[in-house]
Amino acid sequence: MSAPALVACLECDLLHRQARLPAGGEARCTRCGAHLFRSARPDANELALALALAASILFVAANLFPLLGLEVRGTRSSTTLLDAVRSLWDDEARAVAVLVFVTTMLVPAAELFGLIWVLTALRRGARAWGAVPMLHFIESVKPWGMVEVFVLGVLVSLVKLATIATVEPGVALYSFGALMALIAAAAAAFDAEAAWARLEAIR
Repeated sequence: MSAPALVACLECDLLHRQARLPAGGEARCTRCGAHLFRSARPDANELALALALAASILFVAANLFPLLGLEVRGTRSSTTLLDAVRSLWDDEARAVAVLVFVTTMLVPAAELFGLIWVLTALRRGARAWGAVPMLHFIESVKPWGMVEVFVLGVLVSLVKLATIATVEPGVALYSFGALMALIAAAAAAFDAEAAWARLEAIR
């Protein structure tokens, strides 16, 4: 007879025996009340996959279409996010350019790709190549995805620019707003424990 699995609380390190839970059930620490684990459902992460796919479409639109348009004394101009990064790089603000590129383009793209890659494979009942390091990667890069910070900064800039020029929000700005909501929703819907359990079952 095998010994019962033990789960340590991430908040207070108290050990608990891993009990069988009903579908959708959640176990909490008896000492501090922190989340321990929840039962894995067969359809867990279906919503996360759908949200990640929708977010990936918006991500492409946000990077292809103009972010905003400006009109000053009859001269109109528009720019995309990549154009803004290039402008920062050319203006010798290279640290800022790299930070904007990494936090608003590279990390969100990698997180969405990794999530779709793993969840699509698990949905087909297969174990994706590199699924284990990919799940670790998804968890590690979450703090570096700052689309919401970027959107907030753009909105503040729009208010200031409106005093000196005519500002027209572009398709990309609306896409980034929706992308921010979808990424947050996908992260909230993603059940890492269910993904790990599914990987173990497939293996």
